[in-house]
Amino acid sequence: MKKWISGAGLLFALTLWGCSDEGLDAISTIDSNFETGVDGWAPGLAEFDTKIDTASIAFRFGRTRLPFGLDTSQYAFMMQSNNRSDDMFMYLKKKVTGFEPNETYSVVFDIDLGTKAPEGSIGAGGSTANAVYVKAGVTLVEPITRLQGINYVFNLDKGIQSQSGVDGIVLGDVSNGTSDTTYVLVNRNNTDKPFLIKTNASGELWFYVGTDSGFEGLTRLYYNRIRITATEQNLN
Repeated sequence: MKKWISGAGLLFALTLWGCSDEGLDAISTIDSNFETGVDGWAPGLAEFDTKIDTASIAFRFGRTRLPFGLDTSQYAFMMQSNNRSDDMFMYLKKKVTGFEPNETYSVVFDIDLGTKAPEGSIGAGGSTANAVYVKAGVTLVEPITRLQGINYVFNLDKGIQSQSGVDGIVLGDVSNGTSDTTYVLVNRNNTDKPFLIKTNASGELWFYVGTDSGFEGLTRLYYNRIRITATEQNLN
């Protein structure tokens, strides 16, 4: 059977059910296009230290219309930060309940992202496009930023910049695919390498998407749509 999980907040209603042939996997789809709200996504920032003036980071976020050059009638979740640490991680997270308890799922992210970073561009520390890596992950614990000594660190193993980690995978970079500094909607996904994860006894999962930046400057991005498909694997 197939179910769609949608709506704001952390508890989601299963709104559309259909029966399929016996033996097919159950599929759950989380689809956020930000047209009516933030749909339960919350922002975070990590990988910088307490010596940095936080005002200079210029961390801004919120639901807004797409910028000029794109369809300005559509909404998105805008995020920006000024990388003062050479390795800043800017992310969105969301908790979803209603999965089958103690069940293994295959998870695919499909993200539409508004970016104006030109392919092959250069910048301090690295390319404005090719040194800013889009990442996504799914875990049983909440993704958070914690203080460790003088450093604000991400609590999960997302990998370092171009590298994937145990809890995160690189989907690509933020290049707009052109030589111009104009906003383009690009797609990033992991259809070729799905996550495998087992839910807890309460049928809960935490999802996150974000950018791991080696570019030492300002990055502004618009998450126009985040689609997540979780497919039961029936491995038990």
